[in-house]
Amino acid sequence: MKKLFPLYVWALCIFMSCAQVSGIVVFQSDFGLKDGAVSAMKGVAVGASKKVQLFDLTHEIPPYSIWDGAYRLYQTVEYWPKGTVFVSVVDPGVGSERASVVAKLKNGQFIVTPDNGTLTLLADAFGIEEIRIIDEAVNRRQNSEASYTFHGRDVYAYTGARLAGGVIKFENVGPKVASGTCEMIPYQKPDFKDGKLSGTIPILDVQYGNVWTNITRAVAAHMRLEAGKEYAVTIYEGDAEKYSGRITYGNTFSDVPEGACVMYYNSLDCLSFAINMDDFAATYGISYGGEWRVEIAE
Repeated sequence: MKKLFPLYVWALCIFMSCAQVSGIVVFQSDFGLKDGAVSAMKGVAVGASKKVQLFDLTHEIPPYSIWDGAYRLYQTVEYWPKGTVFVSVVDPGVGSERASVVAKLKNGQFIVTPDNGTLTLLADAFGIEEIRIIDEAVNRRQNSEASYTFHGRDVYAYTGARLAGGVIKFENVGPKVASGTCEMIPYQKPDFKDGKLSGTIPILDVQYGNVWTNITRAVAAHMRLEAGKEYAVTIYEGDAEKYSGRITYGNTFSDVPEGACVMYYNSLDCLSFAINMDDFAATYGISYGGEWRVEIAE
C-alpha cells in the first residue's frame, strides 16, 4: 500500500486540476446549418480532445448580431453543469484586431468568444472572475495560421475542447487581461424610480411574438403588481414612442380573453407582454436590442 500511495496522490492531483471543467462543450454561432461550418468546428473539437461531450445552444443567431449572442448565453448558461465550456462564435470582426478570449464566470462556467460585447449580459448577471486572451501560438489548430476568416474552427473550437477535456488548464489559455474587463454593449438596466419600472427589451419570444423585458421579479416587487389590474406600458425605440397602452397583469396568457394583452413573468422570471393567441411584436411593430426601452407605471 505504501508503494501505491504516491500513485494515488498523483492521480488525485490530476483529477483536482481538471475538476474545474465538466468535459462539456456547448456551441453557439450565427452560421446556420445549411453548410458544413458547424460540423467542421465539432470535428476539430473531437480531434483536440476525445474526452469531450458536444452540444448545441443554437446556430440560428441572426447574422452578425452580437446582442443576440449575448442574450442566448445569458438565457442558457446557468442551466448547464458547473465548468461547462461555451464556444460562442458571433464574430463580424473575424480576423481583425478584436481579442479572442476565454472568460471564467463567477458561477464556474467558461465562455470562449471574441471580445466584442458577447460577454455583456453574463458580466452583469453572473460576474466575471477572470479573462484570458487566447495565445494562438499554442492554442490554435495546427497549420491554420494562414486562415483569417474561420477562428470559430481554428481557434475557439480547438481551445474550448482542449480546456473542457483537461488537455490545458484555464491558466494555459494565455495571458490574463489585467483590467479584468471586457467590451460592453450599453443598455437600460432594470430599475424602479419615481413609482415607475424601467428596463430594456433584450429579446423577443421568436416563436410567438411575445415581448420580453429585463425587469426581474425582484425589481418589479417594488411596484407590488396585482393580478387582474391594468398598468400603463410605454415602449420606446431610442426616444421614439412605439407603443402606449394599459395592459392587464396576470400569471399566464389565458388570464385575459383571446386577443387581449397581458403582462406576465416569462420563463426567466422577467416581465413580458403578450397577446393571448396572437403576436404582440408584429401587431405593434416592436423589436428588441439595447436601444429598445420600456416603462411601466400605475
